[in-house]
Amino acid sequence: MTPSARARRLTTRLLVVLGVLAVGGVLAVLPAAAASAAPGDPTPAPTPGASTLTIGINGPDGTPSQSVLVLLGVTALSIAPALLLCVTSFTKIFMVLAMTRNALGLNTLPPTQVIAGLALFLSIFIMWPVLTQINADAVQPYMNGTVDFQQAIHLGLGPLRTWMLAHTREQDLALMTRAAGLDNPHDPSSVPTQTLIPSFMLSEMRSAFIIGFVVFVPFLVIDLVVSSGLMALGMMMLPPVMVSLPFKILLFVLVDGWGLIIQALIGSYTHAGGGG
Repeated sequence: MTPSARARRLTTRLLVVLGVLAVGGVLAVLPAAAASAAPGDPTPAPTPGASTLTIGINGPDGTPSQSVLVLLGVTALSIAPALLLCVTSFTKIFMVLAMTRNALGLNTLPPTQVIAGLALFLSIFIMWPVLTQINADAVQPYMNGTVDFQQAIHLGLGPLRTWMLAHTREQDLALMTRAAGLDNPHDPSSVPTQTLIPSFMLSEMRSAFIIGFVVFVPFLVIDLVVSSGLMALGMMMLPPVMVSLPFKILLFVLVDGWGLIIQALIGSYTHAGGGG
């Protein structure tokens, strides 16, 4: 017998031995598994009302736990852009500043990031009394444990709704009320929040376009004068924008244009009875 044949026979015997050992192990385990899988006595059903599940969000002293405060903070950051656009003066200020840039003929100066930053801090400046009142009436009591979350939301909406109602036109409120198929509210406190927010945004955009129109008129006059002068001189191939742009910038700087626009924007919110 050759060595290769002996090696094959040895390998075959080894495989047979391993197979027998495996089968024997399985047969030895089956009775124990069957014994462990035997059905036992049924578990009695729980008595109704014997135990309750309670989830508490407050700490031992009644104040909100740190995990809840972190969760609320992350949630506030996620919805902050929508709140900034919908319930503050940011939209109106940003639109007016952007229309001023377009009226000057400067499509990229100041950059959009600069305009957005200026609008953001002007919004904080204008709404600082409202934010301070919300912090005093809702945030601090909730963090001290004197009110629960639902009460804090209700108390925080009060100052914000009062401010929004003061700068919302009645025509816009009536429009959204009719669109929602609701009855006319009897007093400002009965205006639904879901109706107040779009009405406030419509009023803000209308006011922004009015201010933008006033800003556009003097620059339009400069464009007309420059175009007429170039036509009279026969310089029809020269773009009027190249000639009128320096005069626009000079006029804007001489009259302190940015200061006048910022003053008008702030005054539209601080004047008593302002309609946005």
